Amino acid sequence: MKIIEIEGNRELSGTIRVSGAKNATVALIPAAILTDEEATICNIPEITDTDALCDLLSSLNVKINRSTESIIIDPKEMINTEIEESLSKKLRASYYFMGALLGKYKKAVMYFPGGCSIGARPIDLHLKGFEALGAKVTTEGDKFVVEADELIGANIYLDFASVGATINIMLAAVKAKGTTIIDNAAKEPEIVNVATFLNNMGAKITGSGTSTIKIEGVDYLHQCFHEVIPDRIETGTYIIIGALCGKMLKVDNIIPEHVDSLISKLEEMGVELETGTDYVTILNSNNSLKATNIKTAVYPGFPTDLQQPITVLLTQASGTSKVTETIFENRFMHIPYLKSLGANIEIKNQTATIVGPKKLIGTEVVATDLRAGAAMVAAGLKAEGKTTITNAEHILRGYEQIVEKLTNVGAKISIKEI
Repeated sequence: MKIIEIEGNRELSGTIRVSGAKNATVALIPAAILTDEEATICNIPEITDTDALCDLLSSLNVKINRSTESIIIDPKEMINTEIEESLSKKLRASYYFMGALLGKYKKAVMYFPGGCSIGARPIDLHLKGFEALGAKVTTEGDKFVVEADELIGANIYLDFASVGATINIMLAAVKAKGTTIIDNAAKEPEIVNVATFLNNMGAKITGSGTSTIKIEGVDYLHQCFHEVIPDRIETGTYIIIGALCGKMLKVDNIIPEHVDSLISKLEEMGVELETGTDYVTILNSNNSLKATNIKTAVYPGFPTDLQQPITVLLTQASGTSKVTETIFENRFMHIPYLKSLGANIEIKNQTATIVGPKKLIGTEVVATDLRAGAAMVAAGLKAEGKTTITNAEHILRGYEQIVEKLTNVGAKISIKEI
């Protein structure tokens, strides 16, 4: 098990460069197998989710040439075989291979995906989309067999604007016969990034980033070069850390519009920010923050993935704040550990009520999932004394070189294996 140790209450200044988006990368790598040639993807984050996806590619006999921040994927000798349970359980995004394999071979066999335990995350919308395209879905325990004689374009309405279902249906439909229309599609920037990648290979996808996506099926996808967008959740996490303990802390290589909802809330709280074309600088961590209310929502609303980190900041705001989680029912598992650090928080009916400001004192806490782990890092950086975070493997799934990046701006943080 890995642990992260932090000596907190230190002022952070300098520049943090944001890496490529985890939530785009985990869809782009499976999408790459749809090409009939090879695909080069750059700005790939060096995170354990990337490692897991490369293991999965290798199991399918896909050739991989991986170097710093880039990967060349060559599926010309690929074999469509059952994806082992041990591989699919490593991460939630393994389910994108279901759509990609179905789209390319008309058959996918794999086990239910893994990932963080943040609540029920069924894949029924994905499966309904596959069925609408003409596939038959059968289950054998936790194993799914999805196959079709051929895939035919269809009109598909999503009951919920699911990012995963939107992308997975795109992957399955890109080589289907005819036209597929996805209504009530998710609008996240990662979806646009995946659609752009597929279009660079010769797909015909329009409307990504809106609630209606149109996919005209093609027969052949050629080689391409593609760049992963900056990670908006990593961006937001470091901006929140800057608001907690930064002075002239610059978060660079970002797309500020992707975190508009966060920036708006921080300005409402009294955080002093300077926003440029590709950066945000936190001028000074503010000791007179104002309380606010936050409700998570699908993009462009406030991201559920930033709910846990911003809860830490709200412990330092004067007054009573409320955070309502509408996406995942188990996304408050960090709250008991924040309370052990000294926070005053109560939870009722998916709403956390936070009374501040409260001084945080270092202790041992647990990273129960990826974003809860990020919240614990933020809390440890603000807390007085030493904070030890166990189960740090969760954090490394989504934050490239987090220890090195924070050390470079003045944090006293280290990672150890125990």
